[in-house]
Amino acid sequence: MTPSSAFIQEVLARRPALAAFDCDGTLWAGDAGADFFYWEIERGLVSREVADWALRRYDEYKAGRVDELTMCGEMVTMHQGLAVEKIEAAACEFFETVVAPRIFPELLTLTRALAEQGCEIWAVSSTCNWVIEPAVKRFGIPANRVLAASVECPGGKASAELVRVPTDELKATAIHEVIQRDVQAVFGNSIHDLAMMELARDAYAVNPRPELAAEARVRGWTLYWPDAVRR
Repeated sequence: MTPSSAFIQEVLARRPALAAFDCDGTLWAGDAGADFFYWEIERGLVSREVADWALRRYDEYKAGRVDELTMCGEMVTMHQGLAVEKIEAAACEFFETVVAPRIFPELLTLTRALAEQGCEIWAVSSTCNWVIEPAVKRFGIPANRVLAASVECPGGKASAELVRVPTDELKATAIHEVIQRDVQAVFGNSIHDLAMMELARDAYAVNPRPELAAEARVRGWTLYWPDAVRR
């Protein structure tokens, strides 16, 4: 049995009724949030003034002078005043051209097999909902089961009023507030997923970064590296 098929069988054998997946680095390789940020700036989706400000802020974030929660929120609120329809069209194009080729096939197989078993599947991400919602359709996850960074959009335009930014402890908070039920299986790849992974009966570190891998080993969680990153 290959590592991927053994991993899938391990998860399916536990028959979770409800599962939550992080997205970037877990369902596909790379950081779609950061990639979309640069992609949309290059294509002029936001004004030059907003782009210059946002690029400076992101440099500050990478230097450790802006925290994760603040930066993830600002990467959504920077769209203030833009038509949601325009953002969604750009996000769909971005996903199809940039992220779709990086999907981990065995995670696609897993989510579909879980759904066939009757498992309710949710996506939880600090990347904006405009990117995540069309992306996770591939995995059989509908938009109403997406908990992602988002803003209020009165009149079809993005505002600066945040709805939520699920990162770190706020991922667990979003699950408590919205799902309001026990989650049997949680899948994540970074330390920012730790709080929601702690909620689960079974936690799976997929393509884990070193910090999460270390935590997973201490806690006895399953670690899995997709075929694409093991080659």
